[in-house]
Amino acid sequence: MPQKPGTSPDETTLSRGCILCHEGAKMVLFVTGRCHRACWYCPLSRERKGRDVEYANDRKVASRSDVIEEAENMSALGTGVTGGEPLLVLDRVVELCTLLKEHFGPDHHVHLYTGLAPDEPILECLRGLVDEIRLHPPHESWPDILDTDYARSAVLARRMGFSIGIEVPALPGIGNLAAALPLLDFLNINELEWGETCAAAMRERGLEPEDGLHNAVLGARKWAEELPPDPKVHFCSSVFKDSVQLRERLRRIAANTARPFEEVTDDGTVVYGVLEPAGPLDGFLESLDEDDYVVCEGRVEMAWWVLLDHGAGLPGKKYVVERYPNGGMVVEVTPLDVAIRD
Repeated sequence: MPQKPGTSPDETTLSRGCILCHEGAKMVLFVTGRCHRACWYCPLSRERKGRDVEYANDRKVASRSDVIEEAENMSALGTGVTGGEPLLVLDRVVELCTLLKEHFGPDHHVHLYTGLAPDEPILECLRGLVDEIRLHPPHESWPDILDTDYARSAVLARRMGFSIGIEVPALPGIGNLAAALPLLDFLNINELEWGETCAAAMRERGLEPEDGLHNAVLGARKWAEELPPDPKVHFCSSVFKDSVQLRERLRRIAANTARPFEEVTDDGTVVYGVLEPAGPLDGFLESLDEDDYVVCEGRVEMAWWVLLDHGAGLPGKKYVVERYPNGGMVVEVTPLDVAIRD
């Protein structure tokens, strides 16, 4: 049986890419939403699925400098290259991985997901740029995995010095992949996740979310138990990705990018107060140090506790914001009167 779902596996048996993911030290580099397959369980969002777009973490990439800046913002020790299908834009993958290795040095660890079975010419292009390859053979190929190009690609990649594994979602029949274990360095099972673009396909198959809080699909953990106990086999739960990997990555970003007046929470979000003035502030800003506030498009952003202490005497709309660091997604906006009552 694989690693118990919901627990953190023993790092001595994890791939280097997984160890860095657990630490929140891997930047996620989405190189394209294009793909040659149409997996019914693909959870990509509508903004990315089928579109030739690039993202570094959740930041849309407009220039190569954006990629380096995002990696520096989180003090990234490595990068996970994903899609879509990254190898459909092989030249782009080579360009980006070269950029990362040259900027951060050869120890910057790069792993790459692919639904293809890369042959020797492709692997030669990736050698020295990608350290770890994660193959995603299609579900229908699992019963005959040793007779597929994926098995041949795994043997070749290992011989060429890559760390090689299979990474797939937990689906019925996953036990068939045990036959490939001797060819691999690792076999990662991701808990099947519900998504907006695959919800209809999941309903057609009688699947449903495990609960109302997470994206995990009911029953996916049980399917993972088809695999025998083996130190190469690891199960990554939906909860673990949300509560550990994402949190640790956000905390790294917040440590580097939080403004002096922002409070960093244990979850890696930042909290600050906002005043939208409706009249003169009677010297209020002059009473603060330069690092205690910033004026943005007519709003005054400041430490939430300063706003709480002085808000009653200031004219205008007042609220407390919690959001992802570095101008990321807003998690919650609390009006000042509610924040005071709480």
